[in-house]
Amino acid sequence: MSTFYDPRSGDKAMTVHPSFDLDSLTNCIILIDEHGVIDTINQAAEVLFETSAQRAIGMPFEQLAMVPGSEGIDWYETLMSVALGKLPTVNRDLRFRLRSGKEISVDVVITPLQYETDSRILLEMSPLDRVRAISETENLREAQKRLHNVVKGLAHEVKNPLGGIRGAAQLINKRFNDPKLDQYTDIIIAEVDRLQGLVDRMLGPRESLSMATHNIHEVTERVRQLLEAEAGDRLQVRRDYDPSLPEFDADRDQLTQAVLNIARNALEASPEQCRLTLKTRALRQFTLNGERHRLVCVIEVIDEGPGIPAELLSSVFLPMITSRSEGSGLGLSVSQMIVNRHGGVIQAESSTGHTCFTILLPMEPKDEN
Repeated sequence: MSTFYDPRSGDKAMTVHPSFDLDSLTNCIILIDEHGVIDTINQAAEVLFETSAQRAIGMPFEQLAMVPGSEGIDWYETLMSVALGKLPTVNRDLRFRLRSGKEISVDVVITPLQYETDSRILLEMSPLDRVRAISETENLREAQKRLHNVVKGLAHEVKNPLGGIRGAAQLINKRFNDPKLDQYTDIIIAEVDRLQGLVDRMLGPRESLSMATHNIHEVTERVRQLLEAEAGDRLQVRRDYDPSLPEFDADRDQLTQAVLNIARNALEASPEQCRLTLKTRALRQFTLNGERHRLVCVIEVIDEGPGIPAELLSSVFLPMITSRSEGSGLGLSVSQMIVNRHGGVIQAESSTGHTCFTILLPMEPKDEN
């Protein structure tokens, strides 16, 4: 049993049972000693700082997360000030540079803790980048839901007259035995079929999910094989897989279609040679669509192409949105629908020479909505 004391009065504040699990918390928790050395780190912090507890414990905190530029704070000074003053400190929207070079934004609450025998400093961090991504994803989901309802109503209104036009063209074929008319009616029928197919694709896959236990690399390898057969020497695929990922329930064919749509977009957007990376990882204790998941599968599709125009990036998953004149703008919308039905989301970031689509899928069983 550990006992904490209020640093301002010395009164006993609370006791924490040793079985209390920091890994159950969504916030990132790091305990450091009076020298600024990491003593404890929970799973959320491991994910945020892209490290493991084994590597982080015993490391000076300033080596784990550096504050870039002159706008940053001196961590040693700040921590010592908290330790000596025994008063909590809050730092808002603080940017860290990780050892990998990636930068993240967090809110940090620094609290001195006085144990019975020694003291520690508690760092509690809320990743703002993740909060912003969740907000953007929720806004996108709401926009997609509203647009999908509009499309469903529009599809009903369009498909009925299309069926009548097709039927009328077939009747003309039967009634008038004229090769010249046949040529025109064949065009009408073909165009009606094309429009009906377009409407069906706008609605997305309507068949129920056929769930079975699969390894996600069955999906990524199938996508790789299909693309290499399609593109030949114009495509170079790099695989960066986590072989320890467990199997989980999914509709393999629909997930293959979702990943294939994203990868094919990258291929079509590349003017000449396409360099594509398929990457898989796992995230622990991760929140998706408002639900906390013990384990989440991450699939990244990364290309080195020209990138997505900034004005399109926020709406790239909406139907009919495309930067290519010959594109339908439906592939990414369908991919997002499929992933949503699995309880996951797709996120996108893009700049010239680097575009990354990240698919996040819960690895626990989920009932289809």
